[in-house]
This record gives sequence, C-alpha cells and structure tokens, in this order.
Amino acid sequence: MDGDDWRNQLPLDSRRRIIYRTMDTLKRHLPYSGPEGLNELRKIVVRFEKKMYICASNDSDYLRRISQKMRSLETKKSSDLSEDAITPGE
Repeated sequence: MDGDDWRNQLPLDSRRRIIYRTMDTLKRHLPYSGPEGLNELRKIVVRFEKKMYICASNDSDYLRRISQKMRSLETKKSSDLSEDAITPGE
C-alpha cells in the first residue's frame, strides 16, 4: 500500500466504532448464547469488517458495503416477521 491509499487515512478508532455498531446490529438478528456465543459473534464481525476493508476501493465504498449488508439484515428480519404474522392456521 502506498501513502495515498485511503486505508492509511482511516483512523483505527473509526474501524472499531464500525465493528461495535455491526456487533449491535448482529446481536439483534443472530442467536447467540453466553460469553462463548458473543465471542463467536465478535469473530464473525471482525472477519466481515476486514473483508469489507480489503475489498473496498475507497472509504465511501467501505461504508456503503457495510451499510448494504446491515440493511439487508434489517430487511430480511422485517420480511421474516411479516411472513410469520400472516401464516394461516397457527
């Protein structure tokens, strides 16, 4: 990476905040149990963030990719709830 790479301009603290926010979102949507489950969830989030960080072409792309994934989780959860609400015979 050269000195002009966008990754050199992104503070480590920003990445940490993104990881924490992503953790909060995933906690609402994925089942986990106890400290071990929380630790596994954190590992998933760290791998996900790293993948987005590496794949992104710039900081906007990085944030866009993460936002899209989080929105798709929110949308999927909403549609799952809607389907549960209209399931006949239950």
